[in-house]
Amino acid sequence: MTATADAEAAANELTPLADYLGSVLRRLRALPPLDLDLTQAYGNVLAEDVVAPHSYPAFDQAAVDGYAARWEDIGSGTGRGVGYAPGRAGSPSGRTVRLNVVGDLGAASWRPVRLTPGSCFSVAAGAPLPSGADVVVPVEWTDQGMAAVEIFRVPKRGYGVRRAGEELPAGTLLARAGTYVSPALVAVFAATGLGHVVVRPSPRVVIVATGDELVDVGRGSQPGQVVDANSHALTAAAAEVGALAYRVGICDDDPEALRGLLEDQTLRADLIITTGGTGTGPGDMVRRILTRREGGRAGPVTFTEVALYPGTALGFGTVGAEEVPVVCLPGEPGAAMIGFEVLARPAINLLAGAEPVFRPSVRAHLLETITSPGGLREFRPAHVAERRGGGYTVQPLPGGPFTLSGLAEANGLMVLGERVTTAAAGSTVDVLLLDRRR
Repeated sequence: MTATADAEAAANELTPLADYLGSVLRRLRALPPLDLDLTQAYGNVLAEDVVAPHSYPAFDQAAVDGYAARWEDIGSGTGRGVGYAPGRAGSPSGRTVRLNVVGDLGAASWRPVRLTPGSCFSVAAGAPLPSGADVVVPVEWTDQGMAAVEIFRVPKRGYGVRRAGEELPAGTLLARAGTYVSPALVAVFAATGLGHVVVRPSPRVVIVATGDELVDVGRGSQPGQVVDANSHALTAAAAEVGALAYRVGICDDDPEALRGLLEDQTLRADLIITTGGTGTGPGDMVRRILTRREGGRAGPVTFTEVALYPGTALGFGTVGAEEVPVVCLPGEPGAAMIGFEVLARPAINLLAGAEPVFRPSVRAHLLETITSPGGLREFRPAHVAERRGGGYTVQPLPGGPFTLSGLAEANGLMVLGERVTTAAAGSTVDVLLLDRRR
């Protein structure tokens, strides 16, 4: 059997990535909903539809600073008490319109008032409109008079006026379940009279790095030592998704210490992510501990060889009496980051009730010919750009998926299917769009 045939036979024994993700995500459920104060709801996902209890605006109001008037008094000049004088262009016959100012209204005014023909009120933006007013003349279109005002330019009827319920009548569907609560949505909820909403809580995600060789950041790696980049990167990645992420640091390859640490973390976690120890070597303690059979039962976590490049070994299951989900990622940094994208990130989104759970993707034209290992679904760092005439182009970054510098530079992950061994320049490939917040 040739080396190529050996590789293909080995790939055929791997679980397709789509099948594996489906089996894992079907075991997860969104976290129970919470009724949160509006000030705490930002960043969470709505657990139910939200309907406006009150109209917005709540009453007829001025949209600009100026003078609230009857348009028939300034637009036609037929109203009683209206005075005309030679003036600037913009009013009928090029003359100014003169009205009596009978009062001032601010945003805090509450007493109902009514306009009489030939009169107006000085109003601030947000002030309630006097009854009968159907136009607000901006201050800059007048002489800004106090007892009487001359209007140099006549606006259209309805200018400067916001009617009650004009934007959002009571009963309007403001947002559907599954919507992220943004700052603007918080404003909409507050303006329509809502003080709290029912949301899915942000998942609490604990990240654990394992391995005797690991040392903390702030130093260079030495022979026999590897700086722990994974737990820091994965904590940041979990926070980027919207999780409450906690890094607990490094755990040595000590079976009792690892068991105790994971058991302790179940008390404060909705999801635990481990990195390292997913292989079958003598030092791969995570796999050995979490797959150990007890009382004739299989271990709580199943490790699967997935048709994924980089990093084929992934683990998923539950730990502790509370059966907290655990995702086990490889120890190689590039493989850990890709594993997070394809498995942990969708799991966090599902727990949060967010839709869709996967990143958005586009089809893009490849700028250079590349090769890919057969039988594996490869995720390769790339730079994707929009074309002037529409569509996208994608440039794979040097070094492939194992380079941390490529992952840091990428704004997309090019996805090459299991049957792709060569992708020619000019061909079309799928690209996941990474959310790079600058």
